Amino acid sequence: MQKTPFVLNTKPLPEASSAHAGALATSRAFRALGYPELIEEHLAIKQRARGFSEAQQIESVVLLQTIGGECVEDIKVFRDDRLIQRGLGYQPPSPTALREFLAAFHDAALEAKRPSPENQLAFIVPESDALDALAQVQAGGVERIAELYRHNGQAQRIATVDQDATIIESHKRTTLPHYQGGRGYQPMVALWAEADLVLADEFRDGNVPAHQQPLQCCQAAFASLPETVEERYFRGDSGCYERSMLTWLASDERRQEPGGPIGFAISAVMSKELARAVEKVDEKQWVTIETEADGTKRQWAEVDFVPSERSEYKHSRPLRYVGLRLLKAQGSLFADGSDRQHFAVVTNLDWDGERLLEWHREKAGTIEHVHDELKNGLAGAHMPSGLFGANAAWLRLTLLAYNIASAVKGLCFSPEERTARMKRYRLLAVHIAGRMNRNNCVMTLRLCADSETIARMEAIWKTFHLPTQATSAVPIRAPG
Repeated sequence: MQKTPFVLNTKPLPEASSAHAGALATSRAFRALGYPELIEEHLAIKQRARGFSEAQQIESVVLLQTIGGECVEDIKVFRDDRLIQRGLGYQPPSPTALREFLAAFHDAALEAKRPSPENQLAFIVPESDALDALAQVQAGGVERIAELYRHNGQAQRIATVDQDATIIESHKRTTLPHYQGGRGYQPMVALWAEADLVLADEFRDGNVPAHQQPLQCCQAAFASLPETVEERYFRGDSGCYERSMLTWLASDERRQEPGGPIGFAISAVMSKELARAVEKVDEKQWVTIETEADGTKRQWAEVDFVPSERSEYKHSRPLRYVGLRLLKAQGSLFADGSDRQHFAVVTNLDWDGERLLEWHREKAGTIEHVHDELKNGLAGAHMPSGLFGANAAWLRLTLLAYNIASAVKGLCFSPEERTARMKRYRLLAVHIAGRMNRNNCVMTLRLCADSETIARMEAIWKTFHLPTQATSAVPIRAPG
């Protein structure tokens, strides 16, 4: 039988040490980006002078999710961590305090506007004032991250907004059914692809389809872009194929805005009329993009199509439809018994069809990646409350945590590390053992790590600059 060469001593270490010392790098980025000031400027839900500030509550949720916590109760893991307490300057709030904070984002009067469950009508619940303020904090953070990129010689001049909805499964009593047969929520998220930053989101009930009023989230996303952006684009699936969305994106008014016109490509809903138009394309016009391993050909062609809804064209020129055909090799068929499948993309761009379709296809590696990280890398899949507004706030804070991690990776990590998902990100910059001690009246964080890890942490400290002062070694108590 194998033996271990040590004995477990169950007596806690009296020193301020932690296995999560790297989490203080997230706190440094949070503070250096000015989130506390943004929160103080926009968000005012605290009703008592004592207790935690809004910034402390939000910082605690961001750290909780960055460390890997999936629910409010998981804050117990580091709430009594003496190193974290000293590094933050306060003891993180209790699960009860966090629940009360999240509940303050809920407005029962707004939710009461939702139709009765018997009607099963899809309704987008308006945001409370607190949620709207949190959206302004999110937008302000994006602007400051973009400015830091510019300051470091990595200015982002092009902005492609990728928008899509995702299903968050939840079986709370207040949830509604979604199209996949379960129950939960179906939030909309818009991402700045080049910077890997979430620009806007809209929390929705599970029965609200993606094609219902997608424009509001889109407009909020473009409004969040910094003025340094010189080119603007938009990509979406068929959920964005909606009249008001197409009209707004293609309007000449966009040319007068900072960043100029918006070039877009959106998956078209294959109506009977569009399907007939695609099928009428002459065989000689189909251009092969590639041949897949099983012999299936990916082909494109221009489609002569004008929708029957003429009101789509209240802009300068008709939109262009580009068809995509998947053609099976002879003798092979799709599951429905046909040898071909047709799709189409609507656009205002004059790019070559192959380039356009490949560019549109790239959104699967951006916005879908965010959805995966949101639900599997962070805590977006675990709704903390039966209150709609509380869950909306939780999701928005999850996306804020995503943006901070993305900024750290983009500004401080090596090129090969910048694509790290949250699980690996934690190994690189969060789950690092360390000890806090005082030397000549200066509090010092010392890491138990190799030189590469310490160099990475040093890069974070230099990039996200903050003034430092000597601190006391007196244990920190919760405020109030």
